[in-house]
Amino acid sequence: MAKFIQDIVDEIIDQYLFADTSLRPWIIGFSGGKDSTVMLQLVWKALKNIQKLGIATRRDVYVVCNDTMVENPVITEYVYRVLDKIETAARDEGLPINVRKTIPRLEDSFWVNLIGKGYPAPNNAFRWCTERLKIKPTSRFIVEQVDEFGEAVILIGTRSSESANRAKSMKKHAIKGKRLTKHPNQPNTYMYAPIRHLRLEEVWYVINTMPSPWGASNEELFQIYSDASADDYECPTVVTDKEHKSCGQSRFGCWVCTVVKQDKSMTALIENGLTWLKPLLNLRNELAEERNIIENRMPQRRNGTNAVNGMGPYYPWYRASVLERLLKAQKEVQNEKPHLELITNQELVAIQTIWYRDFIFDQKISEIYHNAYKTDLDMKDHNEKKEKELELLKKSCQGNPDDFELIQELLTLQKNKSLLNRKRGLKDDIETRIEEYLKKEQKDVH
Repeated sequence: MAKFIQDIVDEIIDQYLFADTSLRPWIIGFSGGKDSTVMLQLVWKALKNIQKLGIATRRDVYVVCNDTMVENPVITEYVYRVLDKIETAARDEGLPINVRKTIPRLEDSFWVNLIGKGYPAPNNAFRWCTERLKIKPTSRFIVEQVDEFGEAVILIGTRSSESANRAKSMKKHAIKGKRLTKHPNQPNTYMYAPIRHLRLEEVWYVINTMPSPWGASNEELFQIYSDASADDYECPTVVTDKEHKSCGQSRFGCWVCTVVKQDKSMTALIENGLTWLKPLLNLRNELAEERNIIENRMPQRRNGTNAVNGMGPYYPWYRASVLERLLKAQKEVQNEKPHLELITNQELVAIQTIWYRDFIFDQKISEIYHNAYKTDLDMKDHNEKKEKELELLKKSCQGNPDDFELIQELLTLQKNKSLLNRKRGLKDDIETRIEEYLKKEQKDVH
């Protein structure tokens, strides 16, 4: 074993057993990428060495993977296979390693916000996605651990050699003589960066020379990076096999990301044979190109105030067009990957819920789904129950069709708020609808 690897393992052992004698849990943010993989491998090695010393490993280590639900599917498939192996191997070897997967809440998901609420595709000026898709889900898990243990330590795979900004940020939060730094946002939470001094060449050296302790294929990880490398990337990788080609420094993220000008990693994957990704790249590019077309945007914000430059949320008809294209892309991709979902049924229900709440009745999820798949959504039980409710309501409002419509809309508002677990604003919505009804009644009288 190379000396720099042994030095890091020894430091992790010291931190786990001696430098911090508390039992506050360690939380490892695991993306499946090169840095988090190397960090977990070294922590795993440290725990195995502690076992060999006959010392109990009493501190829990949580491997937390956050799925934004719009990750590059190549990475998602790989990461979920790896997580299963980590969970099984840790259990078989008696290590205190626990795997946890987090996802955004339904009302925070990408498509519920873009298609449901009409949020424009993210850019640097309005990057609404990071907080909802990445920060919130992991933060909720951290808060749970802090509530239980009082404090928690997050192990991060950041390295000072990644960039000048990263090095500056790490130095800013460092405490002289201490390995742990205070988390800038989470109270009672600390950060520990075991691989902070590693260079890119050393990261790839670990991956190419140290077998995966949980039985995954590091060659597969290397191949993913290799296939995703664009021509303009430099790759100062130390390789151990003459057949290894340039691995690149590709960044993986959400396939819908419009913050970057071009998705170079997905483009490279397609060029290297994964042509089934083309529908995703095409839709992503369309979202970027159509973002600032004023004809697609409503002049007011969702709260009714005038939007800057008249560029508010997307019009309902445009949201519907995005959904239809998304479903068609999903159908096309499923020819190669039958179980791959680009949007879940729960999200479809939530989107229809938001449209009803916003008094959007011209677009129907079921009709859009039918246009894309040439088949209907299975909502038989839901429809039968709704028909019985409507029949009872009509009987109660005989002779007053306007009252029937009003009560039906108010019930829809209440149900929609309940579905999304957000009652905030329900009172205002109901009052607004009743005021509209009363104005209509007065107008009809006059």
